[in-house]
This record gives sequence, structure tokens and C-alpha cells, in this order.
Amino acid sequence: MTKRLTCDVVVVGAGMVGAACALYAARAGLSVVLVDRGPVAGGTTGSGEGNILVSDKEPGPELELALLSGRLWTELAAEPGVGESVEFEAKGGVVVASSDEGLAALGEFAAGQREAGVDARLVTADELYDLEPHLAPGTAGGVFYPQDAQVMPSLAAAQLVRMARSLGAELRTAASVTAVLRTAGGEVRGVRTDRGDIHAPYVVNAAGTWGGEIAALAGAALPVLPRRGFVLVTEPLPRRVRHKVYAADYVADVVSGSAALQTSPVVEGTAAGPILIGASRERVGFDRSFSLPVMRALAAGATRLFPFLADVRAMRAYVGFRPYMPDHLPAIGPDARVPGLVHACGHEGAGIGLAAGTGHLIAQLLSGAPPDLNLTPFLPDRFATRPPEEAP
Repeated sequence: MTKRLTCDVVVVGAGMVGAACALYAARAGLSVVLVDRGPVAGGTTGSGEGNILVSDKEPGPELELALLSGRLWTELAAEPGVGESVEFEAKGGVVVASSDEGLAALGEFAAGQREAGVDARLVTADELYDLEPHLAPGTAGGVFYPQDAQVMPSLAAAQLVRMARSLGAELRTAASVTAVLRTAGGEVRGVRTDRGDIHAPYVVNAAGTWGGEIAALAGAALPVLPRRGFVLVTEPLPRRVRHKVYAADYVADVVSGSAALQTSPVVEGTAAGPILIGASRERVGFDRSFSLPVMRALAAGATRLFPFLADVRAMRAYVGFRPYMPDHLPAIGPDARVPGLVHACGHEGAGIGLAAGTGHLIAQLLSGAPPDLNLTPFLPDRFATRPPEEAP
């Protein structure tokens, strides 16, 4: 006997990507249940900085997704009340070069981005200090990226969920998915949770760092691994850091596949006043242990960029786990091994910024509309012949 369907699609994971998938699917006219074992934004999203970036992405599929997503975030922020509720700031980003050689390399990187549609403006040292007057002296120049923006991630995820629910989507939190329901022929028919079954012909795996676990419940392997990162948060201050500011070596750290600890200075102000300081990356499983050496490295890097921070108090630090994929591209699209299973996870540290575009594309797939981007580079099938990496 066929079970009566609960909805058209179950979205697993109420972080930013899952919230965006639920919203855009609801806007496409689909009935949606969004389920999470914790609260909204209780995982990686709640530990993020809220970046919506093009500045750190080289030409290719991820940059195309970032440009699409940035436009969609801007449209969302322009809707009545949304921009204020998510603390959307179209403040732009600044990448700083400490030497003439570094500036030349940065300029070459920016030239390639401009050809791909990015607004990337090479600035002299004097122009750099016009943008950020409190930068350390002696920089060679940099690149200004007006398209970079920021939201407050927990508020933004909650707002997208509210918007989805206003269209009829249902939210079920504190409900752990324990199985992916399938027919005798292998097609998806929903999920089993510790609070009951949810029947649907489609399941969207938006579980972020835990996306591999959800895929495994459906009998599919997906090589998502946790990549730990810390963020230092200062006391509230008047706005002295106007943009997202980072050193040029941050881009190299983002695309590195190393499991070892990497730190590169990233500093940005927030609408609420505190300054956020990052960034660190290391693959140590789900170890949440506090690391004093990482804190010292982050503080040292930040004060090299902005010397005034040496006299500012750090009020707290938090840790999160980016969903790392071996090729640094998220898995977006249908899983050919499990009909009805659709992946939307593995965005690493870019999930906040790429969420709107990902949700939009997933909704197009589910509703039968042609996707706005070529999804071939993102399809999970690319890992079918590649053994998963092992965490150290």
C-alpha cells in the first residue's frame, strides 16, 4: 500500500542553505517540510561570519554560482523589511597586498575575475587608506570588490525560514533523521525521524558538514569532511573597519586541500559593533577543543592589518566546522544512484554567500525548470569513481 505523501519535498538541514532551499521551493509552488535535529542555524551557519563574497573565488563554476547568489541576496535584501532583519550590508571587500610582488599577483588574479563578470578595482596604497584609514602603514595597494556583502547568519537563516513558512512550508526542529525511506525499486519516499515519518518523492540533503551522513542513510557515499575554524569577537566599537579586509594569502588558504592548520588575517566590522577576526582552517574531525595557539595566530594577524586592535578586548571566540569537499565545489543536484535524492551541501566556508543561488537552482530542478547555471561541475556523480578522503 502506498503511503500518503506528506509534502512534495523534505529538506534536511535548517542552516542557511536548507532555509534557502525551503524558501525557493515554496516560492516555486512546492509543499515543503524543513527538518533539523537541532534549531534553525544550530550548526555551521550559527558559527559563520555571514560573508557573501566574490573576492575570494577564481573564475570557474563556484564564481558563477557566487555571482548568481549575490544578485539573489541583493534582491532578497530589497524586499520590505528583509534587509534590516538580516543586517544586510553591501559594504564591499578589500584585499591587501604587503609587497609589490604580491600586488602584481593580486592584480593578475583580479584581471581574470573581471573577465568573468566581477567588479574588481585595483587600488593604490593611497586609495587603500582612503577606503580603510586605520590599516597598518607600508602596504603596497590592493583590490576593492564592491560586490562583497555581509549578513548576520543566524538572523538571515531565521528570516528565510519565516518567509518559507509564510508560503506554507512546515518547520520541524529537534527531529533527527534516522533513515531515508525508499521503495523496493530504490526511489526516495521521504525520511524517518525520531518524531515520525515524513513522506515525499524528493529529499534535499542540505545537512552541511553532516551531509555525508545523510547521503549514507540513502546508501550513497559523499565525501564531506569537517574543516574546523575559529572566529574571535571583539568588544563593540564605533565603525573603524569599513569593509571585509583580508590579506592576499587568504585566497590560497581557501583553496588549499591541506589538513594542517592554516591561518590568514581576515577582519571585518559588523552592524552591531563587534569586529570579527579570522580565519583559521584545519581538518581535525569534529574536535571542538579550544586552541590557544590558533587564538594567538588570529590576534597577531589581525593586529598586523589593523594595529589599533592591539588595544581592543576580545570578548569571546567560537568554533565551527566548514563542510569541506576534496575539489572545493559543493554537491548540488540529483544523485543518480538514488532517484529522488538531491544534494545541496559541501559549500565549505562559502555556504552563507552561495545559499541563495543554491536554493534557487534546487527549486528549478524540483519544479522542472531549466537551471540558470550548468550544474555538471556540481553533480555528486563526480565522486563516483573517487575514493573518499580520510580525515586525519
